[in-house]
Amino acid sequence: MPKAAFVYDDALSRHVLRSDHPMRPVRLRLTYELLSAYGAFDGEDSLLVDPRAATEDELEWVHSRDYIAAVRSLSAGLATVQPERFGFSAMGDNPVYPGMYDSALLSSGASLVASEMVAEKRVDVAFSISGGLHHAAPTHASGFCIFNDPAIAISYFLERGMRVAYVDVDAHHGDGVQDVFYGDNRVLTISVHESGQYLFPGTGFVSESGTGEGAGFSVNIPLFPYTEDEPYLWAFREVVPPLIRAFAPDVMVTQLGIDSYHSDPITHLQLTSRGYVEVVREFARLDLPWLALGGGGYDIGAVARCWTLAYGVMLDTEWPDSIPGSVSGEYPSPNLRDTVALDVPENVRAQGRQYLEDGVAQLKREVLSRHGLG
Repeated sequence: MPKAAFVYDDALSRHVLRSDHPMRPVRLRLTYELLSAYGAFDGEDSLLVDPRAATEDELEWVHSRDYIAAVRSLSAGLATVQPERFGFSAMGDNPVYPGMYDSALLSSGASLVASEMVAEKRVDVAFSISGGLHHAAPTHASGFCIFNDPAIAISYFLERGMRVAYVDVDAHHGDGVQDVFYGDNRVLTISVHESGQYLFPGTGFVSESGTGEGAGFSVNIPLFPYTEDEPYLWAFREVVPPLIRAFAPDVMVTQLGIDSYHSDPITHLQLTSRGYVEVVREFARLDLPWLALGGGGYDIGAVARCWTLAYGVMLDTEWPDSIPGSVSGEYPSPNLRDTVALDVPENVRAQGRQYLEDGVAQLKREVLSRHGLG
């Protein structure tokens, strides 16, 4: 049985970005409570681990000193910094809120705690659900993300001389992580996401494949809106496992955003819990040291259910489908897994499948061939 760690403390879930903001950190608490109700932390092979705050030196592996200082000042309510210069605005994706600096330090530090446990072989896999904030840039906030903890965690592994495969299954392209390592052949970045033709951040096309020494090490699988489980899994299996095996990393980092879920309010993909769990199982089958991070997800009940299922895969454990009565009031359905039948029009399905087949074929010709695949 694999040994897993789950990094969490209620302090990670208490902040509020804005009363009407779609990113609701309470989803982290719901996930922890659902896992607790299933007894996920009762065995000796599942460790519940406290986070710590990242240090400024650790943030500087990715972010500029000016940006870090600006976040600290804005968080304290100081008027010496123009928020817009650093990607913040009152009604935009990244509002300034009290205590945001400390909250961002803690979520970044949680991912570093998980990274340390994996690198030191104390566990086979560590899940930092507050992490996965993949849009943040070195000098500005973006897409609900202040500090880019995936890039910080990858930098930690690089400091230890480890080659890293990063796979991002959030509905939004992992642009911030891709940009940081775009010229680095020690890091393979793979992002499976709704196409930038239709969704923020407007990037993540097959043609974005790296530069210089990193040419061929940035890999993107853009998806047509309303893509369902079957074509998603087909494309994933065609590209991700063979490419990771060819790259032969020392560690795998996954961003497990679940805004690809069919009822997510701000995206258009149509994954069910069944499809999502199959993706997580594909990661487990690779049998690599594994850092798992959270990410997007704005149907908060679905987030809690799917991340609970994901942690079950990490433990090689099947949770009962009936949600325990102690927490069932938080969910519209009594079941952990989906039973919904999606109603995507056949012409949209056909268009999406063709879009995906064309993209995978282009990817094999232009990118995978560099790795002896195609």
